[in-house]
Amino acid sequence: MEQTYVMIKPDGVQRGLIGEIVSRIEQKGLRIIAMQMRMIANDVARKHYAEHVEKGFFKLLIDFITSSPVVCMVVEGENAVTAMRTMSGATNPADASVGTIRGDFGLDVGRNIIHTADSPESSEREIAIHFTGEELIKYTRAEETWVYE
Repeated sequence: MEQTYVMIKPDGVQRGLIGEIVSRIEQKGLRIIAMQMRMIANDVARKHYAEHVEKGFFKLLIDFITSSPVVCMVVEGENAVTAMRTMSGATNPADASVGTIRGDFGLDVGRNIIHTADSPESSEREIAIHFTGEELIKYTRAEETWVYE
C-alpha cells in the first residue's frame, strides 16, 4: 500500500470543508492513517515548500500556510498519490474538473483548498516533515475486501 501526504490548507479549514474532504477520501476507499489539526510553524512551512524558495510567490505561500490552522493527513491505499492528485484536481481551480475538490470549491490558484504530494518521493519527504513514525496508525478497514481484489 502506498502512502501520501495531504494537507487541507487554511482556506479549506476556514471555509468548513474538512468534513467534506475527509468524507471524499474515505468514500474513495483510501485509509487515513494519521490526521492532526495544527498551526504550521514558519520553519516547518519553509522546509515543506523548500523547492519554491527561489520563486516570487514563496513569501506569500509561507504567509498563507502559516496564517490559520491546517489539517495534516497521511492517506494510504493502492496508488494513493495518484488517487489523491486526481481527487484534488488541477492546481489552478480554473483548470480543475467539476467533481474534484478544487473544481468544486476553488476559484483562485492561491486559495486552492488542498495540498497533495506529487510523487511517492515527495510523499515520503513530506510525511517525515509533519509526522513521526509512531503517529502513523496501521489498520485495515473492514470494507477493504469490497475495495480491492
